[in-house]
Amino acid sequence: MRTQQTRLWQPIAAAVLALATATPVFADSNGKASPTAVSSQDAVRYRTKRIDGIEVFYREAGPANAPTVVLLHGFPTSSNMYRNLIPALATKYRVIAPDYPGFGHSAAPPREQFQYTFAHLADLTDRLLTELRADRYALYVMDYGAPVGYRLALKHPDRVTALVVQNGNAYEEGLKAFWDPIKAYWASGSKADREVLRGATTLAATREQYLDGVKDPSRIDPTAWLVDQALLDRPGNAEIQLDLFYDYRTNVALYPKFHEFFRNRQPPTLIVWGRNDKIFPAEGAQAYLRDLPKAELHLLDSGHFALEDKGTEIAALMVNFLDRHLPSR
Repeated sequence: MRTQQTRLWQPIAAAVLALATATPVFADSNGKASPTAVSSQDAVRYRTKRIDGIEVFYREAGPANAPTVVLLHGFPTSSNMYRNLIPALATKYRVIAPDYPGFGHSAAPPREQFQYTFAHLADLTDRLLTELRADRYALYVMDYGAPVGYRLALKHPDRVTALVVQNGNAYEEGLKAFWDPIKAYWASGSKADREVLRGATTLAATREQYLDGVKDPSRIDPTAWLVDQALLDRPGNAEIQLDLFYDYRTNVALYPKFHEFFRNRQPPTLIVWGRNDKIFPAEGAQAYLRDLPKAELHLLDSGHFALEDKGTEIAALMVNFLDRHLPSR
């Protein structure tokens, strides 16, 4: 059965992933392409490194000696979510966007051979950055990227030059009703509560994450969620994701440590947040200001994947912010 599933999945995934290689650009509200994205797209490189026996995929662009920006993706996506942002940043910065194991183009070893926890994902990301000699970096954190990135910050506080937070939660205020079934699973660890969450790995759920809270759904490219789902549908991957849903509780336990890092280090911080996000509502964005009172906060009329329809605005805010705060080399 596993071989048959793999054979069925491979041609579908190949077709969808071929679409993902098309030249991506941001479009403004009138549908006009961003010339910055077009002109620097050819600078993006698609590479893999073997870390602890695992093939880890990453996108890289920009001058090798420029300040480094690391883009950390969320669920259920990959570095593909940054396909438009990377070229917009690459004229000035070295950009690195990895795929975690089990996501995107990175290997997805069986659960029996690899521990799918946020601590492990952060550790492999740290090792990748060390291999790439990225010893100082700004972090863009979205969704799962927040706990991965903040674990890096706890381990290497001196390496973090700035934070860009896009719908990446670190506060209880950001865990509203959407999280109730997940919290039930955390409390019980039961098979029944695990099965309740299986629907979150379906195409309907992935599509909803992209469209919910978006003012004009016609601006959202369906290729994005189809690419995500093709990779999510790899044999065994649903169980991997359910393991990570359960392990997310360890991130919440670290929230006080994350807050301590914010208070003690006061990294320059830009918060760009889709205010209509039901997964991480705007209260989670506003809570950052308790510990980072100098943070710049922008609540955008968008949802969870705000880069999809507010990419031009986010890129402009980010470049302006980084220009003011990143140390030159």
